[in-house]
Amino acid sequence: MFLWVALLAGAVPAQAQWLSRDEAIMGTAIRVELWSDDKAAGEAAIDAVMEEMHRIDREMSPFKPESELSRINREAADGPVPISAEMFDILSRSIEFSKLSGGVFDITFSSVGYMYDYRRHIKPTDSEIEKALPGINYRHLLLDKDKRTIRFARSGVRIDLGGIGKGYAVDNCIALLKKRGITHALVTAGGDSRVLGDREGRPWMVGIRDPRRRDNVVAVIPLVNSAISTSGDYERFFELDGVRYHHILNPKTGRSATGVHSASVIGPDATTTDGLTKPVFILGPEKGLKLIESIPGVDAVIIDAEGRMFYSSGLQNKQREVSVPRESRSVK
Repeated sequence: MFLWVALLAGAVPAQAQWLSRDEAIMGTAIRVELWSDDKAAGEAAIDAVMEEMHRIDREMSPFKPESELSRINREAADGPVPISAEMFDILSRSIEFSKLSGGVFDITFSSVGYMYDYRRHIKPTDSEIEKALPGINYRHLLLDKDKRTIRFARSGVRIDLGGIGKGYAVDNCIALLKKRGITHALVTAGGDSRVLGDREGRPWMVGIRDPRRRDNVVAVIPLVNSAISTSGDYERFFELDGVRYHHILNPKTGRSATGVHSASVIGPDATTTDGLTKPVFILGPEKGLKLIESIPGVDAVIIDAEGRMFYSSGLQNKQREVSVPRESRSVK
């Protein structure tokens, strides 16, 4: 669902045990790259990462009828649904992001979002949106901590973890690698990446792509023990009568957010960065950066619909480390 990022790293010495693998899971590109003194142990660690990605996809995909998420969408309007501790935790975290963003992050966007089909160029009519729009409100999600259940407060509510699930999966995989003794690694799921340690004594250099020129990079961010997520209007979209319909929906309207081409957030973990990119994208440069400035330890880069770049004060203070075009602008 999310922004492509270019990984710009130096050449690896011939004797180095850098191992990597790419697979397609969760409807996106998964990449793992790590250092291991033992090739077999390194390959086993990559196997564990890929299996964890498959496991999370099996439980949290809205497209798999047997997933836990699909069961919630089918049953929660009729009464409380018992859920796993993991699902309870990620739903709770999602609600935290909803409160933090004033409701701009909202996993109930799927109450309208499920009617869009970007591959087949299908969108709901205005009347269909208006009828389904009342289902979008995170306050409809009623969690019972003691009984570990979820109930929807009304019919017509659907949830989708696409706005946080990949970041959560990346964090889980980094934790798995740590337990196996891996100290230098990268895990990427679509537009969500997290790095463990550095790369050959230097930061991992992560490039943010130009939203309109796929092979161009507009900024390069150095990362060590941190994460970056990007949401863009170019991954899942179609154009009709000159209008671009993409997957980042404004929960207030049920329609694709406008005014921004991409939003990238840098922070300590991928769940946090993933959960912040959508509200920053929807809010736009001024309000989006105001949100970022209110949260310690995170930064953002926003590219608006005119191609202008805006970046947070934390990156302004590191301009010697962050490569950005001369014409970039910043908003406080």
